[in-house]
Amino acid sequence: MSFRADERATDFREIDRFDGGVGWIAHPDERMQRASHALAVDGEVWVIDPVDADGLDDLFAEFGDVAGVVVTLDRHKRDAAAIADRHDVPVYLPEFFEGVTEEIDAAVARFDDELSDTGIRSLKVVDNRFWQEVALYNPADGTLMVPEAVGTVDYFLAGDEVLGVHPALRLTPPQTALREVAPERVLVGHGAGVMDDAARTLEDALARSRRGAPRLYASTALDMLPI
Repeated sequence: MSFRADERATDFREIDRFDGGVGWIAHPDERMQRASHALAVDGEVWVIDPVDADGLDDLFAEFGDVAGVVVTLDRHKRDAAAIADRHDVPVYLPEFFEGVTEEIDAAVARFDDELSDTGIRSLKVVDNRFWQEVALYNPADGTLMVPEAVGTVDYFLAGDEVLGVHPALRLTPPQTALREVAPERVLVGHGAGVMDDAARTLEDALARSRRGAPRLYASTALDMLPI
């Protein structure tokens, strides 16, 4: 299913619900399976890489008032500005992100190693001219949010993997950043998260990244062939 960037979903599929937050996929029929999340900290909600949909404000209200909207990948501006403006809060960007602010029609705030004063750590995953990404880790509940470097949709996965490294990073997986933590759950920007045995699953994804690359690339190439 194709989509328009400005097309607001009329419904969404809920994913990744736990005591500290929830996720959703606003266009469930998309192959990309763009996932968004709301994380609750001290009665406030932080909305991560959101794709907008009718009814989201009611979903946020279960966890508290929206304190900010966060973009964790330079390409994941999505509907961040629209949701931030609706709740009269800033869009938060990592300090090192370049070339993103001018594309966001909302107030912008910056963060470095910690997201505001939430206690949520920011882990730099990729930083180059083509790709800027941070993961967010909440040590209070073991939640790790990785927007792009790993995912659970089919085009991230080789063989029997349930979590895979992005095809473009398979040969150089982001070992340093993602091995800093042992998460209780891994939320991702494409697909439903890993809610059980997450630390081992993440470690396996990183360890198998290179050797699974040929199989993934072959599968991707076959998918692109005309039927």
